[in-house]
Amino acid sequence: MINFQYLRTTTSKSALALLSKDKAAKFLAGGTNLIDLMKRGVTTPEKLIDINHVPLKQIELKGDTIIIGALASNTAVAEHALIKEKLPLLANALNAGASAQLRNVATVGGNMMQRTRCGYFYDTEMPCNKRQPGSGCGAIGGFNRMHAIFGTSEKCIAVHPSDMCVALIALDATVVLANQKGERKILFKDFHRLAGDTPQLDNNLKTDEMIIRLEIPINNLAKNSHYLKVRDRASYAFALVSVAAALEISDHKITDVRLAMGGVAHKPWRLTASENFLKGKEASTANFELAAKLAMTDAKGFGENDFKLQMAPNSIIEALTLAKSKA
Repeated sequence: MINFQYLRTTTSKSALALLSKDKAAKFLAGGTNLIDLMKRGVTTPEKLIDINHVPLKQIELKGDTIIIGALASNTAVAEHALIKEKLPLLANALNAGASAQLRNVATVGGNMMQRTRCGYFYDTEMPCNKRQPGSGCGAIGGFNRMHAIFGTSEKCIAVHPSDMCVALIALDATVVLANQKGERKILFKDFHRLAGDTPQLDNNLKTDEMIIRLEIPINNLAKNSHYLKVRDRASYAFALVSVAAALEISDHKITDVRLAMGGVAHKPWRLTASENFLKGKEASTANFELAAKLAMTDAKGFGENDFKLQMAPNSIIEALTLAKSKA
């Protein structure tokens, strides 16, 4: 790890002022991903701005919207009574990620900003367009068992690793960002990016901005929701495929539905076409199967991850079935 300058701040205003002086600086919160990347030489910031003492840890209900501060820990969010009651899908997704020790220090904003766990990205001796643009993608034609089947490009087939973000995209969250001029809002579905020709850009956060909070609207999907995570071992593993499913059912008909997947794309993957198909239809296995088939349109395997082409639709069906069965 290279030498770096360490600064500490206690307000978002001062944090942004420090960032404005050096846009290559990095904010340090839980550090569960950033420090690993620094140790491996994947990222080498010369300045870290510690924002742990900035008051952005609130979890509260304002009108019909739940507010979650960017520095709220994953554990605090998952265990909060308001989240467990109103947004159990988010609580379940958070509890499916990492270990209890990591969840205790990892923050909401940091979770959103975490980078892919692709082995080629972490190995500085291997080609990776995300780490070094123009060097190539080692995963294409290489070891790609964990890699994407949706939204891929010739430059990158890495996946976004977050469980939390899969739930947030399904819940229509909004991200509030700030710079020295003020705040702006962006829909969560538009925060992360597909790789395209610029895989080094994970999201649409500008270099002079920081994440302030999430705003999540209350819905009627809490009762029938489920987060399914398929992985190589029961804990401490990233998803091969994950599914966030939530249903609103009235007289056996689906009046509203949310579906999103993780472990399959460079960003959390919302299944909008499948949602539109299911609305107004009976909550039946046959319809779940058709929705899963529709979700796989344009899916593409790269050899070692071809199994996801079958695992993904099966997981969608299972997640919808389990969501429907919730009392």
